Amino acid sequence: MKYAAVGPIAVHLPERIETNEDLKADNPKWDVELIASKTGIYNRHIAAPNECSSDLGVKACEKLFEEFGVDRSSIDFLLFCTQTPDYPLPTTACLMQDRLGLRTNCGALDFNLGCSGYVYGLSLCDGLIRSGVAKRILFVTAETYTKLIDKKDRSLRTIFGDGAAATLIQADDEPSISNFKFGTDGSGANTLLATENGFRNSEDAIQSRHRRRWGSDLYMDGPALINFTIGSIPSLLREITAEADLTMDDIGYFLFHQATYKMLSELQQTIDVHPDRVPILLRDMGNTVSSTLPILINQMREAGTMTAEMKNLLVGFGVGWSWAGCVWQDVWQKKGLSA
Repeated sequence: MKYAAVGPIAVHLPERIETNEDLKADNPKWDVELIASKTGIYNRHIAAPNECSSDLGVKACEKLFEEFGVDRSSIDFLLFCTQTPDYPLPTTACLMQDRLGLRTNCGALDFNLGCSGYVYGLSLCDGLIRSGVAKRILFVTAETYTKLIDKKDRSLRTIFGDGAAATLIQADDEPSISNFKFGTDGSGANTLLATENGFRNSEDAIQSRHRRRWGSDLYMDGPALINFTIGSIPSLLREITAEADLTMDDIGYFLFHQATYKMLSELQQTIDVHPDRVPILLRDMGNTVSSTLPILINQMREAGTMTAEMKNLLVGFGVGWSWAGCVWQDVWQKKGLSA
């Protein structure tokens, strides 16, 4: 049997950078220093008005092909995770297949998940490879949340940035991704939702929680999301490590979805591990939703702080409410799996 392994990753961020100084210029009453101390975010990349998730995703893929010598004809499946698709239909992955020049006998699939999406996607890739359906999967995450955010929205504009990542997932003889665990609690769905381009009026769902303060098409109840995370993720970690016959001390890094500094810092303190084992690297791109984990992995690889022998936890959580985690070793560094 073959197993999924995380190969090279390429990241693409939009050209335009919005700084905290830009936010202050637009909103002089905002205390951006106080906001930054809580979010840990100082810069965000913003997609151009005519730039969509597929555009970011395609650029990340082309970068992956070029920098790592990946033969596009070797791709068996394109898996695209986004909550900001180009259209309600057709599937954005179909548009990307054509633009990337992938084979017409290549599978292409969108799935709608946000902050937990990368881990969910890895589990889908693992299933496709274990079943023999695919040997090489182009797993793409891309979001343009900023298109949903009003310029006066202090809650959202300070946090979210746009971006994409392309990960090559390929078959290997040994398992390096294991012990997947998932969670879903739809009772929290109205704590983060987009209110346009669907077929249900979502105003009632929002009004049932809080008064809308800004004109964004995206609504978020930040405190509720923090409470959900602190309440659900520690037990998820215990379940994963117990099933893997590991202790928390056996884990190299806790690679969490990069939400905000405040959320990650509270989570780190709750699970009582050293801050160095919970990387927080969102200063210059903000919360890029489904792309935060592959961007984080790419940053860790570039810094050379992660060894192939380390057993790490990959954990995503947020919109849905949805959460997921797994044990992951970066065998690509050790084996040099051919791209």
